[in-house]
Amino acid sequence: MKRNRLLAGAAACAMLLGLAGCGGASGSQQSAGGAAYQVGICQLTQHPALDAATQGFKDALTEKLGDQVQFNEQNASGDNANCATIINSFVSAQVDLILANATTPLQAAASATDSIPILGTAVTDYATALDVDGWTGASGRNISGTADLAPLDGQAEMIGELFPEAKTVGLLYCSAEPNSKYQVEVITGYLSEMGYECTEYSFSDSNDLAAVCTTACAASDVIYIPTDNTAANNTELIANIAVPAGVPIVAGEEGICSGCGVATLSIDYYELGYTTGEMAYQILAEGADISTMEVQYAPSFTKEYNESICQQLGITPPEGYAPIPTE
Repeated sequence: MKRNRLLAGAAACAMLLGLAGCGGASGSQQSAGGAAYQVGICQLTQHPALDAATQGFKDALTEKLGDQVQFNEQNASGDNANCATIINSFVSAQVDLILANATTPLQAAASATDSIPILGTAVTDYATALDVDGWTGASGRNISGTADLAPLDGQAEMIGELFPEAKTVGLLYCSAEPNSKYQVEVITGYLSEMGYECTEYSFSDSNDLAAVCTTACAASDVIYIPTDNTAANNTELIANIAVPAGVPIVAGEEGICSGCGVATLSIDYYELGYTTGEMAYQILAEGADISTMEVQYAPSFTKEYNESICQQLGITPPEGYAPIPTE
């Protein structure tokens, strides 16, 4: 869906540059420079995994298009209303493509436009996010992207491998994030089949997280946290409760695990974003039909452990686990 903006370059650039302060968002923009393609990026919050996905996306497009692409990158600071405001500004500016980094931006974009191509990344389950029954892999509309869902059966097996003597698993997640709820429901089925007693502990936002986490730790042998953005932003708070209580946490992604967990099945978020950027190139430069593009998944997963927290809790991971890289 290439749109030639060279005749209206000055006006388009002025509109895009004026968006930087929208909704309390922050980000960076490339200079206008007569770019042929305008791409709006809405990232839910600042977090290593999401940051890496955005960078991978930008790198892929820049490698292929050079200065023909201009990014208007904005961060919603974890605020749902900011997501809607940012996305609506992209629609008003008639960008050529929107990158929605995480589920809430994807949902905001899906509500805002049915014509501008939307690519999601770091989205766990598109069927849940878009409320689609009978999902076949492609949306049939102006949406596709990449998913960060690690195999939930594999994560359940990891809990069984690390904690075979445990009886109770607490599932800690934010009720405002539908993809978190989806993961909890699916992994509960696997864990129940393995003989674990599972209990959900949902918090509405960061304000009640401490109280809910304390309750979960008091009643659980192990806690599982899915790929949850609110939890990812509050790993220090969670660790300060769970570690003194002696309760290990298995996490759905590396960022949460590095902050408060003992183990995870990890994907490379940079590579996930890079794949999304390659999809964007196919749409913008090659005319690919986004409605028929199937959502892409990470090709491989790595068993990782948090060396520091494992030591504090006296846990020795079995062979096959790699320590989470530290900067």
